[in-house]
Amino acid sequence: MKLFLDTANINEIEKGLEWGVIRGVTTNPSLVAKEGSISFRQHVKKIAEIVKGPVSAEVISMDTEEMIAEARSLSSLDPNIVVKIPMIQNGIAATKKLSSEGIPVNVTLVFSPQQALLAALAGAAYVSPFVGRLDDIGEDGIGLVRDIAQIFSIHNIKTEIIAASIRHSRHVFDAVVAGAHVVTLPFNVLEQMFNHPLTDKGLKKFLADWEVYVKHHGY
Repeated sequence: MKLFLDTANINEIEKGLEWGVIRGVTTNPSLVAKEGSISFRQHVKKIAEIVKGPVSAEVISMDTEEMIAEARSLSSLDPNIVVKIPMIQNGIAATKKLSSEGIPVNVTLVFSPQQALLAALAGAAYVSPFVGRLDDIGEDGIGLVRDIAQIFSIHNIKTEIIAASIRHSRHVFDAVVAGAHVVTLPFNVLEQMFNHPLTDKGLKKFLADWEVYVKHHGY
């Protein structure tokens, strides 16, 4: 499985790459807008050049032909660009056309197994079930990931599942166990994954013991 960062912040991306645990990035217009007055296309291209792995960039058009044209333009920025298409009828039509042209598509805003199946049948390279947003309304986000994974496994569907809308590190664990191929997470959740109080406690004890040893025996 793989971890992607759900961000458009260059510093966060570079830190994740430095740690050696990030294999891709997912972005959207809202995330790019947080980075200030920058060109969307130039920023996405810069991210793709840094990551050298899948970088999802989202279309904003809702018409099928406009989505296709926008997706082709985004895809031309870098070979690693994956085009994010919304899970709507026009989006699935665009997914079918784009996938037939060899342009990888990440169908986003997936909230049911049926939607994921339609996206996969249309040729999507990825589907993105939104875990946290389902949890927010009292539904089972991880259960959705599990259901999609079971369907894809039974029918040998190659579309990869990106667990998205990740709120905390427990979501990461649950999504991986449920069968997600990818978890895309905010930088703060990636940082959470490093933390455990027993790690801190153990390190503090090791250092204290070492100081006593050096004091009495030298280095």
